[in-house]
Amino acid sequence: MTQTLHRPPSPRDPARTVRLLIWILLGAVVAGGLLWYAVFTTTGNPEDAPPRAAAEAQLVREDSHRVTTPALEKAQLVEFLDFECESCLAAEPLLQDLKREYGDRITFIHRYFPLPGHRNSGTAALAVEAAAAQGKYKEMAAKLFETQHQWGNKQESQGALFRTFAQELGLDLKVYDAAVKDEKTKERIRQDVADGTALGVTGTPTFFLDGKKLTLDTEEQFRQLLTEAAK
Repeated sequence: MTQTLHRPPSPRDPARTVRLLIWILLGAVVAGGLLWYAVFTTTGNPEDAPPRAAAEAQLVREDSHRVTTPALEKAQLVEFLDFECESCLAAEPLLQDLKREYGDRITFIHRYFPLPGHRNSGTAALAVEAAAAQGKYKEMAAKLFETQHQWGNKQESQGALFRTFAQELGLDLKVYDAAVKDEKTKERIRQDVADGTALGVTGTPTFFLDGKKLTLDTEEQFRQLLTEAAK
């Protein structure tokens, strides 16, 4: 993701400073999605889950998580994300604004892309997908972003903490625990990573608007692209 810095922000304009920080972080893309795919598949036999061929890659699948559901869809914005990624967290306030502005015309879609440098990114994705099985995808995703400062960058597994979040959300913990352990849940995440890797995703957040991978420089540019797509 390329980055263009224009005039330095005025010290008296904290809102602009925050926006600039978001775009700096968005530019700090962490590479290595394919490596994490290899690591993640070692929870089973790697021979049983080889990377899919690029020809089989799909940007959106039937089970992809749609976080807005416009009555009349004008466009789709797909985000490959990592819940432990600081750039993804920094982008969240802007994305929430964009969902409110364009969610009635644009379908916002999330896909998992846990990165290798984040010890608990795969565990977080499992927790979110297990919550999704009980209809709480958005709630668990929001919870993990809200608490990233608490569990991010830890070397020990945060699975127990994520389980307490599931309890706070009122999930059936027996069902949640079974989903976390289920190979189908892991395969669901592997599929997202495989699709993203085949489509050229190397870090997070990475966005595709109506099938086109975006190179973003400013918030204004992002908003303008969505405005055009939503017409």
